[in-house]
Amino acid sequence: MSSLPARVILLAGPSGSGKSSLAARTGLPVLALDDFYKDGDDPSLPPLPGGGYDWDAPQSWNADAALAAIAALCAEGAADTPVYDIGASAATGSTRLDLGGAPLFVAEGIFAAEIVVRCRELGLLADALCLRGRPSTTARRRFLRDLREGRKAVPFLLRRGWHLMRAERTIVARQVALGCAPVDGATALTRILTTPLAETVAP
Repeated sequence: MSSLPARVILLAGPSGSGKSSLAARTGLPVLALDDFYKDGDDPSLPPLPGGGYDWDAPQSWNADAALAAIAALCAEGAADTPVYDIGASAATGSTRLDLGGAPLFVAEGIFAAEIVVRCRELGLLADALCLRGRPSTTARRRFLRDLREGRKAVPFLLRRGWHLMRAERTIVARQVALGCAPVDGATALTRILTTPLAETVAP
C-alpha cells in the first residue's frame, strides 16, 4: 500500500470509447493524458509512409512528462499540466490541476496503458482499466466528436477512423496485455466508484 496522499486510476481505451465522459461521471479529479501529446515539430514523432505523423502511435506521446505529472499529483496533490490543441498539433498553454485533497484521481487517455507498469512500480496505481465496446459504435462516436471539435480535416478523420475501427480489437488486446482490465462503461464506473477511498470524494 502506497503511503502517498493520493493514487491514480488509469483509464485507457481506443479513441472514441467514452473515456472522457466516463471520467467526468465519476466525480473524481481528472487528468487528461491526451494533453501530453508531442508538438507537431518534435523530431521524434513517428512518421507515416505516405507523409505526416502517426498520432495513434505511443511514440507521439510524452510518457515521461505524463508520469511526472501523475507522480506530482500523488505526492503533492497538485501539478501544472499542458493544454494541448489537437487541431494545431501543439501545446498552447498550461493549467494547474489541484486534487483538493482527494485521495484518488482518474488519468484518462488513449495511451494510459503505456504507463501502467511504471505507475505500479512507483506505488502510484490504484487501478487500471480499458474501456471496450463495439468498434462501429466507437468509430461513430469518434468521428462526430472530432468533427464537432474540428480536430483535423475531414479526409484525415475518415481515413483514420476506418483504420482505427479495423484495428480496435488489436488496440484493446495490447492495452490489456499492458495491465488494464477490459471493461464496459457501466462496469468501469462501478469499479471506479467502489475503489477504496473513492466514496470519500465521489457523489
